[in-house]
Amino acid sequence: MDETIFHVLLEGRKVGPYDRRTIVGMRIKKTLTSDHVLIGTNGSQWTVGELIGQRPAKPFSADRSGSFSLVHATFTASVLELEGKGIAIPRFKGEVEARVQADVLRISGRFRHGLGWKEDRVKIPLRDVQHARVKGSQLDMWLRPGQPGAVVQRVSLELFSPEAAGELVDWFTAATPWPEQAAPAPTQRRAADKVLWATGAGLAGAVAAIIVLILVAMMRSRVY
Repeated sequence: MDETIFHVLLEGRKVGPYDRRTIVGMRIKKTLTSDHVLIGTNGSQWTVGELIGQRPAKPFSADRSGSFSLVHATFTASVLELEGKGIAIPRFKGEVEARVQADVLRISGRFRHGLGWKEDRVKIPLRDVQHARVKGSQLDMWLRPGQPGAVVQRVSLELFSPEAAGELVDWFTAATPWPEQAAPAPTQRRAADKVLWATGAGLAGAVAAIIVLILVAMMRSRVY
C-alpha cells in the first residue's frame, strides 16, 4: 500500500496526489483528520483513519532480526514528545510501528541521522511503564527510573484514535494512573480559591454591617 497514490477529497475537490507517508505526516500535524476521504488511483476510497490502520506494505528494516518473538498486538503511531533520560529512544519522525511482544513494547521507525535518515528500533520493557495516561488518541507513558532519585522519563505517543490508545494502554498491566490526574488542575484550584475568598469576604462584610447597626442602635437608645 506504500506505493499507492491517493488524492484527498476536500469540499468536493480532489487535492494531491500524496503517498501514504505524506498523508500520515499530514495527519500527525493535524492538517488532515481521520475522517477525511482518500481516493486511490484505482478508484478505491479510504478514510485517513482506515489507511493509517493498515500496516505498511513494506515493514521497517528494523523488523529483520535473527530472533523470533511472539507479537501480541501492532499499532501505527507517532512519537510526539520525549522528556527525561533513561532508555535511549531516537527522535523518531513520522509514522512508527508500536508492537507488543512478550514482555516489551517495541517501537520501530526512522529518524534523522547526519544528513540522511536511519531506521532503528527500541524496546521498552512493559514492567518499566510505571504510570500511563490516555487523552483522546494520545498515550503518555512514564518509565520507571533506572536509579533511585532519578527523574522519570516520559514518552508521548499519538495512536490516531482513542480506541487504539485504549487498547495499547491495556497492555501496561503494572502501570498506575499518573498521580497528577487525581489532583485538580491549577486553573481549577485558582478558581476554587477565588470563590472561597469571595465568600469569606462577603460574610465578613455582612458581619461588619450587623455590628455597625447594633452600635448605632445602642447609641440612639442612650440619647433618648
